[in-house]
Amino acid sequence: MTQQVKAKRTEHETRQWSLPDAASTAAAAINGAMQFCAQKMRLEDVQAVLEHLRQRNAAACNYCQYSIAKQVGDSLGALDKNVKAVYILDYDATPEDICFADAKQGILIHLIVLVERKTSALNSLVEALNHALAQNYARLLGMEKLEHLLDVQVVDAADVEKRIGYGAMLSSLHQRPIQIWKR
Repeated sequence: MTQQVKAKRTEHETRQWSLPDAASTAAAAINGAMQFCAQKMRLEDVQAVLEHLRQRNAAACNYCQYSIAKQVGDSLGALDKNVKAVYILDYDATPEDICFADAKQGILIHLIVLVERKTSALNSLVEALNHALAQNYARLLGMEKLEHLLDVQVVDAADVEKRIGYGAMLSSLHQRPIQIWKR
């Protein structure tokens, strides 16, 4: 076998088995969210989605946030076997704000991640994804700087059972989060 063929085979094998990095995962999530939003809102292209997002159109923001959250949940579940489920939570606007159309669309995507056990590895993964998503989203929308796009709360079975912190929300009657990923 020639050196060129060996080099190409090795390069292909290396690429095939490499894990995705936070930047490429974030870029794919945002691109997927733009496509999802365009489809749901029946817009002609991503440019139209961007205009709606820049104007803080509630429907466009909600579709994009949901799609990004779903893809983040998929990524967390694929990369960390401790993740049992991922939920999205919307608590930025009060019912009165929504009723009187005074709700301003927030940028943060609130997630609750149910895990077998809490680990610093998952915290690092979430932090890396959050940073990459915030950078890509800010650049896409022409914002100066965006510190966070994700607000992730990690809970385990003990938190849910004892109704501690965000664990209590998983069985809440008034503000129940929506499950977007499950193992």
